Amino acid sequence: MNVLLVGGGGREHAIAWKLRQSKKMARLYIAPGNPGTAKIGTNVDISDTDLDGIVQFARNQQIDFAVIGPEDPLSAGLVDRLAAAGIRAFGPSKEAAQLEADKSFAKHIMRANSIPTAESRVFSDYEDAKAYIASRDEPVVIKASGLAKGKGVFVCEDPADGILAAEKIMVNRIFGSAGGKIIVEDKLLGQEVSILAFVDGRNIYVMESAQDHKPIGEGDTGPNTGGMGAYSPAPIVTDALMDQIIREILVPTVDGMNRNDTPYKGVLYAGLMITQGGPRVLEYNARFGDPETQPILMRMKGDLLEVMEAVCDGRLSEVEIQWDQRPAVCVVMASGGYPDAYEKGKKISGLDEAARMKDVMVFQAGTAYKDGHLVTAGGRALNVTAIGDTIAQAKARAYEAVDQIHFDGAYYRRDIADKALR
Repeated sequence: MNVLLVGGGGREHAIAWKLRQSKKMARLYIAPGNPGTAKIGTNVDISDTDLDGIVQFARNQQIDFAVIGPEDPLSAGLVDRLAAAGIRAFGPSKEAAQLEADKSFAKHIMRANSIPTAESRVFSDYEDAKAYIASRDEPVVIKASGLAKGKGVFVCEDPADGILAAEKIMVNRIFGSAGGKIIVEDKLLGQEVSILAFVDGRNIYVMESAQDHKPIGEGDTGPNTGGMGAYSPAPIVTDALMDQIIREILVPTVDGMNRNDTPYKGVLYAGLMITQGGPRVLEYNARFGDPETQPILMRMKGDLLEVMEAVCDGRLSEVEIQWDQRPAVCVVMASGGYPDAYEKGKKISGLDEAARMKDVMVFQAGTAYKDGHLVTAGGRALNVTAIGDTIAQAKARAYEAVDQIHFDGAYYRRDIADKALR
């Protein structure tokens, strides 16, 4: 099969690495890809938001199957465009991708189907939002309703800070059009976990659990990022809790999307808070998470391409996925200053040394070639991922690999997976 993977981040490097292992693979193209994916397939100089260019390329190269990685092309309707061109594509339709692209839509689905989540209100007028937040005397969470690269959430202990957050989003438009509406939620207490599942519109196949680390600072301090690291599995997700998550959240979500005439196919990602009262939905993503994908796919056995085909064809019930029982830990190496302003073009060294380590993969994200050297080109540059017999061993191996890699201003958290160890 000729396969086109759309995207260019660390998630896409991990997906490309796993797809390349398929016996069904003939040619693998990645648009736009990165220096890491260039070693696995053929990078194509087309932006992941250039829908016309992607569809034309798929036609010209006789692509049999497309895999859409990021949220932007999904929410813009790339799956629908490819389907209209007669090309099967893995990912939800534009209508179904609203589950991530529009948090107010997601809240509607949750309310209509009694899916446990935080109490919330949706506002499209700043003055109304300001008056409501000012009336609160408990911590609030302010969220941009649209896509904000994982950074559109402000946890505010003081309602006054909530008003400032609402102003940044709705008035200053720091996230652009994503801030046309905001969600004001009650703050939930507990541990966050990421539950990803393959969904074919009817059947659900839950992957191994994971836990992301969103804040920039150790001890979960500082502003949110796209994710500073992840590990899989998350010990807090016991078999009993997973059964509850499937019963109370995943099944009602898939059923609710069908009743809403927006059937869901692809990866359904539920970001959850495990509270004393049980699991609560924080958000949905309509695709593989980043950086959760990296440790999850390191542990996945078998043919990812076959699973994705089964999703598209509505025969997920015929698939069985095996998992490496050993845990995996992913540490994100970021550019100094991220998630705020940061410099690009810092020369990266030590990747070959890290790659020679047993059970280690370095997935490239924000990287590029300049004057023959690999350099930083984004906020999150590298995803250093390792497997070990225990979480502690996987963590130690990942950080041993991190210590092999160097670039000016490199920043990473040293406490990834500590929650699991505790």
